[in-house]
Amino acid sequence: MRDHERVQTLQRDLGMEFSNTTLLREALTHRSYLNEINQAWPSNERLEFLGDAVLGLMTTDYLFHRFPDLGEGELTNLRSALVRTETLARFSAEIKLGGYLFLGRGEEMSQGRHRPAGLACAFEALLGAIYLDQGYEAAQHFIMQFVEPELAAVVEGRLHKNPKSVLQELVQAGMQQTPSYHVIEEYGPDHAKAFTVEVRVGTRVLGHGQDRSKRGAEQVAAEAALTHLEGSQPATALLRESSDSTV
Repeated sequence: MRDHERVQTLQRDLGMEFSNTTLLREALTHRSYLNEINQAWPSNERLEFLGDAVLGLMTTDYLFHRFPDLGEGELTNLRSALVRTETLARFSAEIKLGGYLFLGRGEEMSQGRHRPAGLACAFEALLGAIYLDQGYEAAQHFIMQFVEPELAAVVEGRLHKNPKSVLQELVQAGMQQTPSYHVIEEYGPDHAKAFTVEVRVGTRVLGHGQDRSKRGAEQVAAEAALTHLEGSQPATALLRESSDSTV
């Protein structure tokens, strides 16, 4: 699909008509693509920076007014669940955003169209482009299509609880130890770092998580650990094995 066709198709799928289609093209451009063209064509990193701020404001404002009785800590947990990398990557998948991205050959070969961190960045860049071209209300309407149903799932499910707290309670009850979190990979430009964290009990690794903040990656790792424990043998037995392996 040619560049122009790609941009036009995405506009149609989004139900939008951009006044400045260059913004939409920029939102779709991974920096790896810049090495393969001879044009002065910016990557989506600046729009991602803007979109991240727009997303933070809109979700914060929405939660503040939706839950007038919740304290700062609970609101922060809800917002973290809504804007973390895993969630934004899922939003991207819903609109098949990965298929529209302009990627370099290396990024294409390494499954860049499906990498959660890249999809989350592209989603934020798209939001930034919509905000600049269509205005605040259009950007808000776009993001709320995703946030409202996601929030319902968050409130009803375990994500409303802090997964790190849930895991800590389970581990302490089973073996009187505390889970530890370790950064095993850090990558990306300074303004858009991403982290991979693993959670351990003793020497046993229970889960991995990836996010653009260490705190977010720890939350995802805790979720992965809880899923692992729920899907295997009884948690207390598994934790006992971890305890025995450290002796």
